[in-house]
Amino acid sequence: MSAMRISTRGRYAVRVMLDLALHSREGYVKANQIAKRQGISEKYLEQIIAVLNKAGFVKSVRGAQGGYCLAGSPGDYTVGQILRLTEGTLSPAPCLDECGGDRECERFSFCETAGVWKQVADAVSGVVDHVTIADLVKSAESKAGPAKDVQK
Repeated sequence: MSAMRISTRGRYAVRVMLDLALHSREGYVKANQIAKRQGISEKYLEQIIAVLNKAGFVKSVRGAQGGYCLAGSPGDYTVGQILRLTEGTLSPAPCLDECGGDRECERFSFCETAGVWKQVADAVSGVVDHVTIADLVKSAESKAGPAKDVQK
């Protein structure tokens, strides 16, 4: 039996965005620095950053002084946006993705459990769509202080 879980890719993407926000004063941040601070292999980190870059969440600059930075301000990105980008969906049941679109689940009109799955999806969205990277920065800085590295 599997439970609804956020993959490592989704969790790491949020951590990468937070790391970039925390270290934005330093300018562009090198991938190896992020990987070391976050305990992520550089190869996996590059895959995650490629997704974030393609979506316009991060900017990259090549060269000795290059690296990565957030494309916008930390308040522009919610945890929900990042997770949907990397996970595809946050729905706990496939029928929620099918319903409401062009294809409707054949059981939806009489399915007694669909309402429960919808409530779960709404509860998850209610949290992740209201927490921004800026909120996470505030939390991290209040725990560690702005000058310290915040890990995992």
